[in-house]
Amino acid sequence: MAKKRKEKSFSSFLNNPIDFTLIITILLLLSIGLIMLLSASSPSALSESGNSYSYFSKQLIFAILGIIAMMIISKIDYRFYQKFYKHAWWIALILLALVLVAGRTINGAKRWIYFTETLSIQPSELVKMLMIIFYAGILVKNRDELNKYGKGFLKHVIMLAPIIGLLLLEPHFSASIVIIGICSIMMIIAGCKFWHFLATGMAVGVPAIVALVAFSPYRLQRVITFLDPWKDATGDGWQVIQSLYAIGSGGLFGAGLGESKQKFLYIPEPHNDFIFSILGEELGFIGCAVVLILFAIFIWRGVLIAMKAPDMFGSLLAIGITALVGIQVIINVAVVTSSMPATGMPLPFFSYGGTALFILLCEMGVLLNISRASAKK
Repeated sequence: MAKKRKEKSFSSFLNNPIDFTLIITILLLLSIGLIMLLSASSPSALSESGNSYSYFSKQLIFAILGIIAMMIISKIDYRFYQKFYKHAWWIALILLALVLVAGRTINGAKRWIYFTETLSIQPSELVKMLMIIFYAGILVKNRDELNKYGKGFLKHVIMLAPIIGLLLLEPHFSASIVIIGICSIMMIIAGCKFWHFLATGMAVGVPAIVALVAFSPYRLQRVITFLDPWKDATGDGWQVIQSLYAIGSGGLFGAGLGESKQKFLYIPEPHNDFIFSILGEELGFIGCAVVLILFAIFIWRGVLIAMKAPDMFGSLLAIGITALVGIQVIINVAVVTSSMPATGMPLPFFSYGGTALFILLCEMGVLLNISRASAKK
C-alpha cells in the first residue's frame, strides 16, 4: 500500500492542466514560422526542384509529427530524465564523434548525418537538449559544492570541454556558443558564483575566442565583413547587405505577405538563418515586433515555470530549455540586423530544418510537462 501511495504521489501532477499561455504561444510561433517559411522558400524551391512547395511540405510534415510528439512527451514525468543524466553526456559525446566519422561534409563543415538523400539529422540539435538534462542532473547532485571554485565551477566547466572540443572540430561555432551560454545560465541559477565566470572568462574565455577567430580565416573574414560589409558588397558582405535592404524596405507595415523582393535569389537560402529579414520586409516593424513579443512571452512563461517547479531538477531543466530558445533568438536577430558577425544561427520555429523543428517541439513537450508540476505547486 505504501508503494502504491508513493507512485500515485510521484505522478499525480500528470493530469494537471498545462500552461495554456505557453502552448498558445508555441502554436502561434510555429504557425507564423510555417507561413513565413512558405513565403521565403518558394523562389529557392522553385529554382532548385521546380516545386515551390517542396521546403514547406517537408517542414509541415515534421511540424505535425513534432506536435504529436510534444503532446505525448508533455505526459511523461520530467523526473524520468533525471535517472539517465549521466547517460546523456555519453550519448552526446558519441553522437558528436559519430558526426566526425560518418558525417557528410557540406560547405567545409561536418554537421549532418544522412540516412537517405532526403532524411538527415544534425546531432548538435539533440546534443543541446542532452546537455541540459546532464547539467540539470549533475548540478542537483553537487548542489552543496557549487559555490566553490575548484569542486564547483571548474569541475563542471571541465565536463563541458570535450563536447565543445568536438563541436569545434566539425566546426560548429554557433552551437558551441549556445551550449556554453545555456550551461553557464544553468550553473549560475544553480548556485555557482558569477565572479567565477567573469574571472575565468577574462583569463581564458576571451583569449580563446580571439585565438579561434585569429587562426581561422573564415571566422576572421566574418569579423572583417561585420565591421564593414560594404567593403566587399558583392562578395562576403552580400548576404548581410541584402538582409539590411530587406528589413529597411519593409518599413512600418511591410510590403505585404509574399511580396518580398530580396527572397528572389538575392538573399542566399532566405528560408534558413536569414528568414527574419524576409519577415521584416513582408510584415514590417509591426510583424517583427509581434514575433519578438511572442518570443518574450515564451521566455516569461519559461522562467515562471522554472520558478514554480517543485524541485531543483525541474527548475534547471525549464530554465535550460528557455535559455536554449532565448539565446538562439537573440543571436539570430543580431546577425540579420548586422549587430554581430554572422554565425549561422537558425531562428527557432522559423528556419528550415525538419529534424531540428521536431527536436525543438519535443523540448517544448518537456517544458509543458514541467508546467503541469508547476500548476500543482
